[in-house]
Amino acid sequence: MQPVGRFGERVRGGTAPASATGSARKAERLRRRARRRAARRGSWVLLLLAAPGVIWFAVFCYLPLVGLVVAFKNFNVSQGIFGSQWDGLQNFQYFLASGDAFTIIRNTLFLNALFLSGSLLTGLVLALMLNEVRLTLFKRAAQSIVFFPYFISPIVISIILQVLLAGVNGQGGAVNDLFGVFDLPQVSWYTTPGPWPWILTIVKMWQLGGYTSVIFLAAITSIPEEMYEAGAIDGASRFRLARSITTPLLGPTLGILVVLGVGRIFFGDFATIYAIVGDNGILFPTTDVIDTYVFRSLLTLGDFGVTAAIGLFQSVVGFVFVTAAVLVQRRLNKESSIL
Repeated sequence: MQPVGRFGERVRGGTAPASATGSARKAERLRRRARRRAARRGSWVLLLLAAPGVIWFAVFCYLPLVGLVVAFKNFNVSQGIFGSQWDGLQNFQYFLASGDAFTIIRNTLFLNALFLSGSLLTGLVLALMLNEVRLTLFKRAAQSIVFFPYFISPIVISIILQVLLAGVNGQGGAVNDLFGVFDLPQVSWYTTPGPWPWILTIVKMWQLGGYTSVIFLAAITSIPEEMYEAGAIDGASRFRLARSITTPLLGPTLGILVVLGVGRIFFGDFATIYAIVGDNGILFPTTDVIDTYVFRSLLTLGDFGVTAAIGLFQSVVGFVFVTAAVLVQRRLNKESSIL
């Protein structure tokens, strides 16, 4: 029996005509060519959309990397970056061998660890509390109030602290007045370096707590409502739901924020610390960080090589820390890892 074609006609020899096969192949080639042209057009559109961001990063982030050679040179302004003499690792040795290196590295790590843990804890608690508010108007007003400190200038914060800790005329202050009510001894805050890591931590918790809570609230909205309904059916209270459902499911978001914070752990909050502490050398033993040290070194010594070496040291150590944090996060929870 002869084979039957597509529309019921009998095909001789059991094969389609050569002309039909050639037409099908030609049509397939035309379709592939049209798809490639459409893909190229779409790629050009995407490239045009990405071009401003790519150009910005290239000009302001990657092109300045050429200046890193200053860290290895005895930089002279008249000779320029490439004309200055090579100095090897002398700039790094000068910084690490100085008596201030250990203190400022310790302060930078300690203060940033306090800032990171304090702001994340405050943001998490605020997010859990705001998530339990059922009055929409009050909830929105509370979110705006706790978010507002994020926009306050460090200069304004320093003035507020001056009023609270030392008073308008540099004597007394609201905190000391409160101590007097309870017959507690007054403290000369700006000449006592011990409490300042905790004072700065409270400032950062107040400043960043609301900002961080918004991130956690956005993550809470992605939690399925069915999980809360199942918990309520089992008789769980609102506190138990927040502790057993909401908090564990915020773990991936918390891990990402920790990794991002660890990447900046060697970079002190220069604006806030310098605005509050300034050039008060009495407070340097507990508040002087790498960024403020570099700023003062550049003002007093004018040595670009040493300051560039310290900046490169910050970047390299920060890269090592963030890489280690990502690897630890990936080992603990591979599903929520950012890599």
